[in-house]
Amino acid sequence: MLRTKEIPDRKDLVDFNYAVAGHAGTLCDPDGELFIKPCTQKEIAFYESAAEAHPDFAEIMPLFMGTLLLNDATDLTSINEQIPVVADHISQEMKEEVVKLAHTLQPKPEVKDNIKWIPNETRRITTDQAIVLENAAYGYKHPNIMDAKLGSRLWANDAPLEKKQRFDKIASETTSGSLGFRIAGMRVYRGSDDPSQLDSEEYRKFDKEYGRKEVNDGNIVDAMRGFIFNKHAGIDEDLGRAIAGAFLEDLKRVEQVLAAEESRMYSASLLFIFEGDGEALRAAIEDTSASATMSQRDKVEADKADDGPLGPSTTLRVDSGIDVDEHGELILPPGAEVMDMSDDDEELNLPRIYSLKLIDFAHAEWVPGQGPDENNLRGVRSLIRIFTELAE
Repeated sequence: MLRTKEIPDRKDLVDFNYAVAGHAGTLCDPDGELFIKPCTQKEIAFYESAAEAHPDFAEIMPLFMGTLLLNDATDLTSINEQIPVVADHISQEMKEEVVKLAHTLQPKPEVKDNIKWIPNETRRITTDQAIVLENAAYGYKHPNIMDAKLGSRLWANDAPLEKKQRFDKIASETTSGSLGFRIAGMRVYRGSDDPSQLDSEEYRKFDKEYGRKEVNDGNIVDAMRGFIFNKHAGIDEDLGRAIAGAFLEDLKRVEQVLAAEESRMYSASLLFIFEGDGEALRAAIEDTSASATMSQRDKVEADKADDGPLGPSTTLRVDSGIDVDEHGELILPPGAEVMDMSDDDEELNLPRIYSLKLIDFAHAEWVPGQGPDENNLRGVRSLIRIFTELAE
């Protein structure tokens, strides 16, 4: 369910500001619930097939809302017709920006050979199609975001030879080769005590060169630690370990899903997002815990009516994966179960705590009979080992 938003100014509708890697050209309202991403038909087909036949896989992907055809004939009416379910939740100004984008995009030209490769310096994908997704960064005050590109092999079978050689070289020189993933980009709220390293919103941004040239096997854990633990933003050891533990549980779920599916993805990523403002993070945890407490009380009263009195409840595990004990301290009890927030409106109004999603499926497909995607699983398992260390 999507909420009604105030219409933003046209000047605010530019490239999606929270992107830390990947192609340019995505559009989003400031603090919007949706974003529109130019993509290929292959990526659209993967989203659609996941939603239809692979529900567990779809669960770890961004929520897929629909598609848009972007060409010279695109207008406001065609946008409304193509995505009727969410059209009312996209502002008039954003629709107009989509029309402008549609008139600048072109279908991908036919490849004459499979050897030469010209890198896309503009980072804008050549396509006439787009997908509409839920914005994973929506609902945070100051989201910290990290893109971890998965795989040691980063190219698909149909890639030109020069691209394969270039990507193999990148993998051999980075943690892509040694660990099966590398940091493709990060933005960290108050991520430095040097004001000159922060942008106007107090973020320190790390581009793709950071993961390629500065991060290696010897300092990868410290790089991950710097993403989560941040005294300048009020993320102390307790909060940091709790967030790392929450990501760890989700990483284990991603491993479970990928191990059970027969798919192949090249240059896909895991997108890590959490509330980077320590004060806002604690408030979000308290709000979510209070909401969970109320839901638990309602459940206990119902159980008492049906089955008689139950024993007292001590610690609640909220749907964020983080626990708050009776003194308000964060804990991560082993083997606790995730609590189901059954009231959609109540859950919708809660502040966000963290999110982990698998993204970027331009080179993804299902491969029945060929087994799990060990290329990506290697990276996920490396991340599990690192986040296990961070959560201790």
